[in-house]
Amino acid sequence: MNYLRPYHFISNYNKKELESLNNKINIIYRNYKDPIKESVIIKVKSECQKSRKKLFLSNNIKMAIKLKLDGVYIPSFNKSLNLKFKTNKHFQVLGSAHNLKEIRIKEKQGIDKIFLSPIFKVNKKKHYFDIHKFKKLSKLTKKKIVALGGINEKNIKRIKLLNCDGFAAIKYFRKNKIG
Repeated sequence: MNYLRPYHFISNYNKKELESLNNKINIIYRNYKDPIKESVIIKVKSECQKSRKKLFLSNNIKMAIKLKLDGVYIPSFNKSLNLKFKTNKHFQVLGSAHNLKEIRIKEKQGIDKIFLSPIFKVNKKKHYFDIHKFKKLSKLTKKKIVALGGINEKNIKRIKLLNCDGFAAIKYFRKNKIG
């Protein structure tokens, strides 16, 4: 069984939350309601560096590069093919997709890992993949796949049976504080 890299989405700076998380958990700062403040990202970066967590910034490549973050996360709604990633070799580009068409867009964008979602039922979505469809879709790309959506204590073991590079969650990590 492969080690699954864990990714946790946050939408604000919360020192206690960041300190409480296992240091193997990668952080993705994603806030689509408010403009991203560089000062907030610097605080998050500082906390992540203390515990050697990797930090990715959602949908702001320029700021991620400027602040020398570990990478950027390109959401599924960003379909631009003019993304520019002049960075070092350690800078990772993550992106999300919900179907085959979006997987192909992420491939064209030069994404390193695709967050395929939702794998399990979530309240805000009518459809989800479940294990069989997720497995089928993940085989249609050579990119590394990260499972996202509806992950909880009951179904986490099912993800370990898939050929995933990792999994991403919000509530799971807040409840379990593990990675």
